[in-house]
Amino acid sequence: MPRISGVDIPSEKRVVISLTYLFGIGNATAGKICKDTGISPNVRARDLTDDELKRIATEIEQKYAVEGALRRQVQSNIQRLKDIGCYRGLRHRRGLPVRGQRTKTNARGRKGKARAVAGKKSIKAMR
Repeated sequence: MPRISGVDIPSEKRVVISLTYLFGIGNATAGKICKDTGISPNVRARDLTDDELKRIATEIEQKYAVEGALRRQVQSNIQRLKDIGCYRGLRHRRGLPVRGQRTKTNARGRKGKARAVAGKKSIKAMR
């Protein structure tokens, strides 16, 4: 398996698809990288030469933030929102949806597993 930016990319897939396994590189960016380096997007990753792998790696290092650097950048942006106390920062802090989604129903992925709330006890049960 070829290794780029500390990530093993799948060798059986086309280069343009394999590059999307890097955090921060999607379909459009992968196509642009292939175009800029002069590598055909239809070549399988296992068929890349060492020179081509090196060209891809240097292109990514020079022009794009990927993997650890990008993750740190995103986390620092979220931390900044929390520190200044803006609405989006408060939503991040509380673990609620940030971009205006409804929370009365749905939002389970962001809020976590539903917790049961004890119902009110009736007067008969108190006796």
